[in-house]
Amino acid sequence: MSTAELPASLADFGPAALAAVVVAGYLVVGEPVVGQVLHRRFEGRLRTEPGARRSFYRRLLVLEWGLALLAFVVWLSAPGVDAGQVGLRWPQQWPGVVTTLVVVAVLLFVVLSTRALRSGALLEAAESPVRRRPGEGRHSEPPGQSTLALLPRTPGERRLFALVGVTAGVCEEWLYRGFFLAVVAALAGGLPNGVLVVVAAVAFGAAHAYQGRAGVALTGLLGGVMAALYLQTGSLLLPVVLHAVIDLRFLLVPARALPTGHAVA
Repeated sequence: MSTAELPASLADFGPAALAAVVVAGYLVVGEPVVGQVLHRRFEGRLRTEPGARRSFYRRLLVLEWGLALLAFVVWLSAPGVDAGQVGLRWPQQWPGVVTTLVVVAVLLFVVLSTRALRSGALLEAAESPVRRRPGEGRHSEPPGQSTLALLPRTPGERRLFALVGVTAGVCEEWLYRGFFLAVVAALAGGLPNGVLVVVAAVAFGAAHAYQGRAGVALTGLLGGVMAALYLQTGSLLLPVVLHAVIDLRFLLVPARALPTGHAVA
């Protein structure tokens, strides 16, 4: 059962309608491309610059808060869309039984994956040579390598990463669940919750294209869970908390359990 009250028509956005569609379109089309470009540049700098990871974190903070602020200004300019229609309110009810069980499964996955990282179980796979198939490019990476390269090693990097984790929880839930789903609902009108969950999952997974197919599938699945949680509670609060917990778990991983050196490929 849904308690989210999404806009029924693009006319609800009033003079901000075009801007809302442009920002939503960027989330689907532009963000995957920008993410790929930024990550490739980060990989190149990481090979030679000790401060590359901190610089990348700062850039992420600026980009995410900047985009979230832009979407917020667009929403403020939409007279027919109130705070509740973009999830900016307290939860109206608890999620359904199925969604609750899925969230519990996600939290269990978080615990198990964090334990695997802490034990160094993924270190050998990340540092071992990759057997390339004929036709594969020189940038082929073992599964999870792109994600491991982003994780903090030093105390300074961990402090910045904590800000990045909280920022991802707040900004990405606002952008991909609150704002994006409001625009999609306004454009399509009357879409069932199941379709909205799938749309949110696809858009969020595509935004993480730099993580490879496995990363897209995993983040897409998590994006769908967040969307279901939002639509059933009518609030972004629980998705924000869950998202932040998922990202901040990496702070529990010691530096010794991560690939050494600056090279990532």
